Amino acid sequence: MLRESMAQETRRFTRALSKPGTAAELRQSVSEVVRTSVFVAKPKDIEPIDYENVLLQKKAQIISDPLRDMLLFPNEDFQIVTMKRHGRTLFSTVPENARKEAHSLLVTECIKTYNSDWHLVQYKYEDYSGDFRQLPNKAPRPEKLPVHVFEVDEDVDKDESTRDIETKKNEGRLKLFVLDADTQKLDFSNIEPDVKPFEEKFGKRFLVKCNDLSFNLQSCVAENEEGPTTNVEPFFVTLALFDIKNSRKISADFHVDLNHASVRHMFSNSTSIMNGGDTLTTSQKYINGIPESLLQYPKQGIFSVTCPHQDIFLVARVEKVLQGGITQCAEPYMKSSDSTKVAQKVLKNAKQACARLGQYRMPFAWAARPIFKDNQGTLDKTARFSALYRQDSNKLSNEDLLKLLLDFRKPEKMSKLPVILGNLDINIDNVASDFLTCVNTSYIPVKHFENGSKVTVTHEVEEFVPCIAKLSQPFTTYNNHLYIYPKHLKYDSQKSFAKARNIAVRIEFRDSDEEDSQPLKCIYGRPGGPVFTKYAFTVVLHHHQNPEFYDEIKVELPTQLHEKHHLLFTFYHVSCDNSSKSTTKKRETIESQVGYAWLPLLKDGRVVTNENQIPVSANLPLGYLGYQELGMGKHSGPEIKWVDGAKHIFKVSTHLVSTVYTQDQHLNNFFQYCQKCDSGAQASGTELVKFLKSLHAMEGHVMINFLPTILNQLFRVLARATQEDVAVNVTRVLVHIVSQCHEGLEYYLRSYIKFVFKTEPCNSSKCKTVHEELTKSMTVLLKTTADFLTCNKLLKYSWFFLEALIKSMAQHLTETSKLKLFRNQRFPASYQHTVETLVNLLMPHITQKYKDKPEEARNANHSLAVFIKRCFSLMDRGFVFKQINNYMKWFSPGIPKTLFELKFEFLRVICNHEHYIPLNLPMPFGKGRVPRYQDLQLDFTLTDDFCKNHFLVGLLLREVGSALQEYRDVRQIAISVLKSLMIKHTFDDRYLAKSQQARIATLYLPLFGLLLENVQRINVKDCSPFPINQSSNSGKEESSFSLQAGSTMLTPQRPGNTLDNSVHKEVFGVISGTASPHGSSTPTISVVKHADSRGSLISTDSATSLPERNTEKRNSLDKNHSCVGGSLIRCDKLEQTEIRSLLMCFLHVLKSMSDDALITYWNKASTAELMDFFTILEVCLHQFRYMGKRYIARYCY
Repeated sequence: MLRESMAQETRRFTRALSKPGTAAELRQSVSEVVRTSVFVAKPKDIEPIDYENVLLQKKAQIISDPLRDMLLFPNEDFQIVTMKRHGRTLFSTVPENARKEAHSLLVTECIKTYNSDWHLVQYKYEDYSGDFRQLPNKAPRPEKLPVHVFEVDEDVDKDESTRDIETKKNEGRLKLFVLDADTQKLDFSNIEPDVKPFEEKFGKRFLVKCNDLSFNLQSCVAENEEGPTTNVEPFFVTLALFDIKNSRKISADFHVDLNHASVRHMFSNSTSIMNGGDTLTTSQKYINGIPESLLQYPKQGIFSVTCPHQDIFLVARVEKVLQGGITQCAEPYMKSSDSTKVAQKVLKNAKQACARLGQYRMPFAWAARPIFKDNQGTLDKTARFSALYRQDSNKLSNEDLLKLLLDFRKPEKMSKLPVILGNLDINIDNVASDFLTCVNTSYIPVKHFENGSKVTVTHEVEEFVPCIAKLSQPFTTYNNHLYIYPKHLKYDSQKSFAKARNIAVRIEFRDSDEEDSQPLKCIYGRPGGPVFTKYAFTVVLHHHQNPEFYDEIKVELPTQLHEKHHLLFTFYHVSCDNSSKSTTKKRETIESQVGYAWLPLLKDGRVVTNENQIPVSANLPLGYLGYQELGMGKHSGPEIKWVDGAKHIFKVSTHLVSTVYTQDQHLNNFFQYCQKCDSGAQASGTELVKFLKSLHAMEGHVMINFLPTILNQLFRVLARATQEDVAVNVTRVLVHIVSQCHEGLEYYLRSYIKFVFKTEPCNSSKCKTVHEELTKSMTVLLKTTADFLTCNKLLKYSWFFLEALIKSMAQHLTETSKLKLFRNQRFPASYQHTVETLVNLLMPHITQKYKDKPEEARNANHSLAVFIKRCFSLMDRGFVFKQINNYMKWFSPGIPKTLFELKFEFLRVICNHEHYIPLNLPMPFGKGRVPRYQDLQLDFTLTDDFCKNHFLVGLLLREVGSALQEYRDVRQIAISVLKSLMIKHTFDDRYLAKSQQARIATLYLPLFGLLLENVQRINVKDCSPFPINQSSNSGKEESSFSLQAGSTMLTPQRPGNTLDNSVHKEVFGVISGTASPHGSSTPTISVVKHADSRGSLISTDSATSLPERNTEKRNSLDKNHSCVGGSLIRCDKLEQTEIRSLLMCFLHVLKSMSDDALITYWNKASTAELMDFFTILEVCLHQFRYMGKRYIARYCY
């Protein structure tokens, strides 16, 4: 009947307005009017106490307090820690004398970076500085709750005796918040990322195990014909990865010798030739502590692929000792008929070739196989190598090979290629994380390396990672390799030599062009020879005057390069005539020099890379590096006889894989100028600014690769800057680098700040610090309106700069021994003023850009909160309180929801400080003699004195009280922050004692006053004890009213405040249809939005008595003026989730407070306040009542 009556009233109401069906629109209009008509005053500013002076003044009181640990920060709250750098290898990758040899600033700083340990600032109680979910030793929710039996279930469990019931009631009492839903909710939004030191990272790694290469043509190669049947001549395999999707070679070569020992013995007469000019001695040599013999015949290699996909192939190139043309030499291997006689003939020729031309190779065959099944890096272990295809002498280059691989999955194309009968047995497998007996690309043993004569050493193979920023990583180890690729020689037009067809190129690395200069022993050798050699040869193409080459020569570069370092190429014509049976024929008749070419390694201080075309000379005079064309047919330097008119007929390319040299011109120039300034040259601010600006054009991958070294140098320049323009431009470059790294590489910046960043020692009074100079330059950038892009980036990535400030401050205090000083003496007043300026400059950006630049505003707000929180550990805490006040002044009631979120996010971070309790000083502040705690005049309302003496908790409670007068979303944010903080106090294992919890409770006693002010809004008893899902309208502001017949809208006021009658007129005018909610008559005052429709109207009976009751309350507990500010008290009901959260906080304070405090409260409270107090307790009974097993079974299943 009641429902039908209400429906009739609603229909009658809409008909009266002559607008049927528009009741929802009407409710929206009424809500708008009320929302824009309720005034909430901004709480007045409360100046915080001078924290440091209070500690001094009340020193005796604090010392005598039995809970003094709750009033003081612990000693050595933070410390500077040096953590040993641990790499993958058994010892440092930096060569022993590298530091002494290095002269270049870039090289020196890189070495310093790779050798230095980690530098951390460790906060002793940092584990307590986050959300309650991050607390250490947090009591977990019990898997099985204790069994409780309640009276409501007694008729269900009749077998239980009364005594058992009483016993179970008192067993297993849990903390109040243990079973709270919010406590168990997983929320990772506020958890800071786990930051780890820089470390070598690899792509998808897989093991390549080379087992065998066998051809159909086989025989016994021993002289006495006793022994196994093997290949009749030696073959050599070179493995490498090719990416046909991106048309590039993506790994270095891995050379393998799979020949049987008896086949290798065929080289016994040419041992010295095979070893790059070095004769092997019987004494054992060691490379990085490893016997050289263990490294000479590798059969296992570990490859790495950063971007795996299905179009990556492992290619095997097969070579043999030079004999003649490829077609002629391959013909015996392509027949399947009886091969005994053929094998003997091939064997005879092979023995002669090995004795005479053992150091020269010729291309023979190639094969390939795919590596991955998919783009996730799943290995295709079932795939096998293709047939061995005969090498085409006209398709030798990597480019030609990539074209052939494009047709690899097209049988109709591949079937046309000539096949050599044989089998290549190579397996691939995943690499275990604890893989043993492995050396890196520089032959440095990786940890867990096992030495032993029978150990198989696995070689890591260099990956050529694409030069893309997102695929790059900061260098952490020393690596200095140069890969040389002779490409092509055009010799068909030369007239300098009578015979130049079977051409081999010898490559040497030299450091001088003088008469007695010798090649450096730094070229990585091939299997069977020494690990490092003085020279290397390319393959030889028979009867080719314009030969192509595919060889890769790997060089270990010296730490410090200079202008005389160069590559020397010597061209030989190799005679393949094997008519003479003598094996002692002089070498001059085997090979004859047919030209020289050289390539200086440095140009403008950078290593020459990529493709180069250079001329070939017929002679090699002394001082050949000094030759220089002057134009007009003139030159400087020695006389040189050029081949083919000095045309650039030799093509060679180089590829640098170095962690100490860069190819980037801008970075190189910057370090060169810094070195010039460091060496005593007069530094020009204008010049330095020019080089700083050029760093904006630095390549992204270079920026990432050298990130720690670049940032170290920039901070060094910043601290040494004598002009503001230099400091500002350094900061601009830092902003640019930081913004580039945030494109998926932010964790590198966090690693840098936490583990690498270290300020230089500053012992003189005139010495500048990073934190001082960086703060100044940040304020300049925030003031500059013209450079809004840099300003926005600074806001967006402000965490980096503010964390750098904190670490610099901490290191400065430790290094200058200022930690022993009073807090107000640690930093000069000028720096405190700059910090205050920075805070005041950040705030308008945050509060004004939250719409157009929401990410920038949120990031800056959070970073500022973290910065201020950390300042509590370093600076004058009273000064830090003032900065919080400066922050809060930018917010007022009625602001948009986003700003409320920013404000409470700030408060959440600040209040999560690990020493939040000591910061609030839970102690008596009486005057005269030293008061005892039991004499404390407890504050149950937010008086000015309370908010001043207990600044942070007073501020939080003020803001929560103000937020309760706002709309639902804001209320929920505020209540959540308060509740999370109280949960944190509950589970903080530093404050588990009952006396400690009671002391903490005194800080929250004003919560009683807040709840009493809103008692009618939480007095909801007719509700389900189970939460109702209200997510469907949680994102909307309350925009509707439950219109009930006979009920009246009333917003009670505090004494001295009156509500303009025009508000009522506007409301009734809209209801009656005679006024518009958007008309000009709407009062233009600060607004606060209403709660949702469920509680927007209250009964006349309960409302009319509120003013008198509020008056009575103010005459009892609230002796001093409350610092919440004059505001209208809303009377709309709070939502059930809000009520429950507030009641949980209330019960926690009530449960934790001492009996004396509770009795004091009851004695001071008026009758009306006591009635409201017990009303709240009654609401608690209704909200948290246990309905019984029958109710649960009926409504919850």
